[in-house]
Amino acid sequence: MLKKLQLNFSSLFGLLLLLLSLWAIANELRQYNYRDILNSLAAISKSRLSWAIWLTALGYLVMVGYDILGFNYINRSLSWNKIAFTNFISSAFSNTIGFALLTGSAIRYRFYASWGVSAVAIAQVIAFANFTFWLGMFAVAGFLFLINPLKIPTQLHLPFATVRPIGVIFLLLVAAYLLGSIFLKQPLIIRGHEFRFPSFEISLLQIAISSFDWILAAAVLYALLPSNISLSYLDFLGIYLLAMFAGVVSNVPGGLGVFETIILLILSSKVSAAVVLGSMLAYRGVYYFLPLLIAAGLLGLYEIRFRAGNLRK
Repeated sequence: MLKKLQLNFSSLFGLLLLLLSLWAIANELRQYNYRDILNSLAAISKSRLSWAIWLTALGYLVMVGYDILGFNYINRSLSWNKIAFTNFISSAFSNTIGFALLTGSAIRYRFYASWGVSAVAIAQVIAFANFTFWLGMFAVAGFLFLINPLKIPTQLHLPFATVRPIGVIFLLLVAAYLLGSIFLKQPLIIRGHEFRFPSFEISLLQIAISSFDWILAAAVLYALLPSNISLSYLDFLGIYLLAMFAGVVSNVPGGLGVFETIILLILSSKVSAAVVLGSMLAYRGVYYFLPLLIAAGLLGLYEIRFRAGNLRK
C-alpha cells in the first residue's frame, strides 16, 4: 500500500512539474503573436545564436558545482552523474518557473531521497546552494557597482541615484561571510536552525562558482544583442545584474517583466526597444525554455522508468 502511495505521489509530482513548465512557456509567449516572434528571432544571426547556446550549456554545467560543493560541505558523497542530473533538472525548472521551494527544492528532495540521502542532508545542500547563488551575485555586482556605478532609472523610484551604495552593501556582506568562515568555528543558531560556516576554501569556491555562473548568464544575452551596439560587456554585466537582482527579488517566475523593463529602460538610449526585445525573447528561449524542455523530457523519461521498475516489483 505504501509503495503504491509513493508511486502515485511520484507520478503526480512529475505531472505537476510538466504542467508548470507548459504554463511558464505559454505565459511567456502569450503577449506576443506568431509574427512578432518570427520577426524578432529572424534578425539574430546563426553565429550569435550558436554562441548563446554554447554559453548556456557551459553555464548549466557550472551550476552543477553548487550541489557538488554542497555535498562536500556536509561531508556526504554521491556520484557526480546523479548530482549533475538532479541539479540540471532542478536549475532548469526553478530558473524558468520561479518559486524555488516548490520546484528546484522539491526536485532535489525527490531525487536525492531516492538515492538514500537524508532529509536533513538534502535541506543543508539546498540551503548551501541558495546561499552560494546569492554570494556570486553580491561579489560580482558589488565589485562592478563600486568601480563602474551605472545610473538607476528614475522610474524605479529607488533612494539611490547610482548603484554604488548597493555595491558597497553587497561587498560588505561578502566580506562578513568570508570573515565568518575564518573566525567562527562554532555553529550559529538562527531562528532555531543551526548554521555552520564552511571552511575558507569552500567559501572562496562558492564565490568563484557562482560568480562564473552569473558572468556566463549575462554573456548569453550579450551574445544575442546586436554586434554594433556601443556597449562593452562589463558595462552590460552591471545592467544585467541590476535587472536580474530586481527580477529575483520580485519572485516573479524567471523575473518575467521586471527583468525586461529594467533592461529596456537603460538600453533604450543606445538601441531601439524592438531590437532589445527581440534579443531578450531569444535569450528567454535559449537560456530558460530550451533547458526547461530538455529537463522536462529527462524528468518524464525518469518517471516512466521509475514507474515501470516499481510495477515489476
